[in-house]
Order: sequence, then structure tokens, then C-alpha cells
Amino acid sequence: MTSTTDEIPLSTTAERQAVTNGGVAPEKDWVIVTRGLKREYDMGGEIVRALRGVDVAIRRNEYVAIMGPSGSGKSTLMNLIGCLDTPNAGEYWLNGMLVSGMHEDELARVRNKEIGFVFQTFNLLPRASALHNVELPLVYAGVPGDERRKRATEALTRVKLGDRIHHRPNELSGGQRQRVAIARALVNTPAILLADEPTGNLDSATSEEIMGVFEGLASEGQTVIMVTHEPDIAAHARRVIVLKDGMIESDDRRENFRAKIHSTGGASKIGI
Repeated sequence: MTSTTDEIPLSTTAERQAVTNGGVAPEKDWVIVTRGLKREYDMGGEIVRALRGVDVAIRRNEYVAIMGPSGSGKSTLMNLIGCLDTPNAGEYWLNGMLVSGMHEDELARVRNKEIGFVFQTFNLLPRASALHNVELPLVYAGVPGDERRKRATEALTRVKLGDRIHHRPNELSGGQRQRVAIARALVNTPAILLADEPTGNLDSATSEEIMGVFEGLASEGQTVIMVTHEPDIAAHARRVIVLKDGMIESDDRRENFRAKIHSTGGASKIGI
């Protein structure tokens, strides 16, 4: 779903309307809409076109994986979606707000309020309990202590760690530590949960466990966007967007993506 004429068509009429109505706020069903999104970098005089006019529409409560080989633009798109960077051209709407033209202080407020980040490195404080690690975003937001503990406990319970709230990271398994990180990302009730290679440091069995957590959250209505290079991990999402050379090469529902991998004999045959 890109703005160039030789790219794949948008998958539905609704998506087409969402991304072509430039300058107009999308309908509230759409939590993310990008229109002609471009990002270029000047690398010592050489211009690298990381994104070449990407159009994406993601509905509220969708569970989407973004894939692509090295240099495809998936990390750049993740940084733009996460308000960690700004585009050179195009529009990015997040939860009804045009964020593509915002200044850094405005972007910081949007990040804190609208986006929960999960990374492959758990980034937990080693001497703090699971509860205190999850409370941290609320501490920075100035939430009173009793409310912090209540919300942090609820978030940990939501990821099936209600019985581990007083354990430190070294007393938890890798999967449990990642679930603490997911709870921390959820504690501010973000519009989107943005996961960057969330199983990169986990074995296959634990990866399946974490995918179950994301599936459960998606079933509860949480919008989940996951960036990964692993087709078997992406295949857990309900929709898989594959980037190549800064453009969207394919956009499939889970069943079609799994069938494509099976029929072509592996991820390498579909450009991943």
C-alpha cells in the first residue's frame, strides 16, 4: 500500500479512502494512517531513501506485524509510527492527531500518552521488583502512589504475573521478564502497543508464550503492532505487512501469509 502507481493496490475500499483523503483527519476507526510517508537520510552526501511514499491504514484493535529484510525500511517505519522520528514528506495520523508535523516536545507527550513500547531487551531495573518496574512510567507522570500500585498490579495481572509482583528480574524467567516489560508498556493504557523484535532474546518455547500474551491482549481490544524479521513470529499476527526497498511489497491477512510461506517453500522466496 504505497503511493506509487506500480505498487500493490490498497486491500479494501475503506483503506483506500483513509489514505487518499489528504489533509483530512481519518475516521475514528483508524488508529494509524500514513499518506505518502517518506524518510530520507543524508549519509555523507549520499541520499538514502528509507521510505518512498508509504500509505498504511491500521484499524483500532488490529494486531499487525511489519516485516522486511535488512534495509527494507521497517525500522524507519517503526520509528515514525513510534514518534521517535519525523518524515521528510507525507502525513502520519495517530489516534486522530496529525503528528507528522509536530515538534519534539509535542512528540514526547504523544509518545508518553499514546504508545507503549516493548523491546527485545527488557530494560528492567535489576534491583527493583516487577511492581516497581511497571510503576515507573506512572512515577514520571506524577500519578499518586496508591493509584500507581493499583494500576501496576492490574497490568501485571493482565499478563498473568499477579503472583510475581514482588519478584526482582533475576528471580524471573526470560519470558516473565518480557511480560513485566509488556505490563509496563500497558500501564498508561496506550492507543497502540509497539513491539520491536519482542522475542529476539527468547528461545522458541518462550517466544510462543509471549506470542500468546500478545494474542490475548489483541483479543481484549488492544491495538498491537509488532516489528520482526521472523516469519513464524509474524504469522501469529492477524495481518502481515512486508516492506522491501522502502515500499510495501505485500499486505496479507494471517491465513494468506501462512499459505504464501507454505506454498513458496519458505520466507526467502517471498523476499524476507
